[in-house]
Amino acid sequence: MQAGEVKSTPEYWDSAHPVLEILRARRDSGSLPGQRKDGATVALAVEGGGMRGVISAAMLTQLEDYGFTNAFDVVFGCSSGGINAAYFLAGETWYPLSIYYDDLTTKRFVDFSRILRRRPILDLAYSFDHIMERVKPLDYEAVLRSAVPLAVPVTDVDALETVVLRDFASRQDLKAALRASAWLPIALPGTTATPDGRRAVDGGVLTALPFRLAVNDGCTHILSLSTRPMRPADDRLSLLHRGTYLHLERMRRGLGSGYLAAIRQKHRDQDWLRRLRTAPGAGSPYVLDLAPLPWMPELKRHELDRQRLLDSARMAYGIAFCATEDRPVELLRRGGIRAMPRLRVVESADGEPRRDAGSAARSTARPDGI
Repeated sequence: MQAGEVKSTPEYWDSAHPVLEILRARRDSGSLPGQRKDGATVALAVEGGGMRGVISAAMLTQLEDYGFTNAFDVVFGCSSGGINAAYFLAGETWYPLSIYYDDLTTKRFVDFSRILRRRPILDLAYSFDHIMERVKPLDYEAVLRSAVPLAVPVTDVDALETVVLRDFASRQDLKAALRASAWLPIALPGTTATPDGRRAVDGGVLTALPFRLAVNDGCTHILSLSTRPMRPADDRLSLLHRGTYLHLERMRRGLGSGYLAAIRQKHRDQDWLRRLRTAPGAGSPYVLDLAPLPWMPELKRHELDRQRLLDSARMAYGIAFCATEDRPVELLRRGGIRAMPRLRVVESADGEPRRDAGSAARSTARPDGI
């Protein structure tokens, strides 16, 4: 750090937090999965939240850009966070980050008026079978080959428990797991099937924050990427919570009650995570949760405004940068740090965008400027 440069203050997190320290040490030493000498098990836990997933996606982009991909031993990703995590392990983050503001801001993906026609609010086929297969393909094989394993939580409806799916046998199994983890109650009808045939819905129904799964797994250090701002938890149950409870109880008795218990646990966890940011304690597990700062706006789960999504992505990238590279977050507020989106031209002769397979493929810019 240059003379006179201001170091990060512990207002939001401890700049010497054990999670940050081990990540930096692993990056700087070139530590690789399966060849560790530090005796730690470092997890990355990625929250989704529908379109709020643009926030954790941008943080993953920063982690890749600054050399932290190999610093983890396992990655947990739930719902849209699971999809983000898969792209991260495939080695591409700027490119799929643009999915949120380039490809999902359409009623083809989310349309509340469809409920009047007794059709699903969300169209997962559009995202999984069109965008992730043809427009900005997810390299499933690269995820399967990754030395850092992906763990995808789903909610087992009949067993009334969160099940973490791993060790996928094929791209079809991985795709089915990611789809099951994103099967949002109310927005989608009924249940979907996991690779092993379980009836499943969104992985966050009974375990709201995926860092809990890393704790249960015995990980010693956990970097959690959350998508809601760092504010005191609101313990009240909203009308949406109560409506979801009734929907889940009709689906399986006890599932709604489990969901409400998970919401209450989330509120306690958010308070605990807030304390751990600046006072990590003296023993593992060490957990650092990065999230939008308290003064930043909260994105809606169904946000379709491109500018808000892009602004949130830029802020989230800046947050992760300030944490990992030890910069004062005040620079974000006054514009001293700005994340700049990467652009790339994607040409198409058949109506489908096509990227240059030999490129590092980042976010796209269309020749017509649209």
